[in-house]
Amino acid sequence: MISDESDRFNPRDPKPADAGKPSKSAKRREARKLATQALYQWHMAQHSLNEIEAQFRVDNDFSDVDGAYFREILHGVPAIKSEIDSALKPCLDLPLEELDPVELAVLRLSTWEFIKRVDVPYRVVINEGVELAKVFGATDGHKFVNGVLDKLAPNLREAEVKANKR
Repeated sequence: MISDESDRFNPRDPKPADAGKPSKSAKRREARKLATQALYQWHMAQHSLNEIEAQFRVDNDFSDVDGAYFREILHGVPAIKSEIDSALKPCLDLPLEELDPVELAVLRLSTWEFIKRVDVPYRVVINEGVELAKVFGATDGHKFVNGVLDKLAPNLREAEVKANKR
């Protein structure tokens, strides 16, 4: 039997077989981007989550997106919205109703990750939130998001934050 060695890993080959494929973290970043937009739409239009999800899956290429994570965020944030908003309020200088809707979507997504996805390090949650605010928010929205998430992290991930300060 003749074997086809073209599939084998060659250490001298500078391009691994999976080169060009997005990493798990890149796919999650794309999921967060789409989820931010979907949560914004949910907040503004109050359409059903299933309608919004279906629309996003039709209108966007999900080949480089962690679709399961997108769905988890989209359905997870509204499920615990009151818990999220209660956690955010002490970290804000103004009422939730006065926040920019894009920044509110980013803050809710990030707060959900703090609460529900303890497998995602708090520094990653903050960084991803800031990056989302840079992409979608107002000019200095990322600074606001960074400040709020920085205040929120010790409230929701106290042990992790303390361990990182050592």
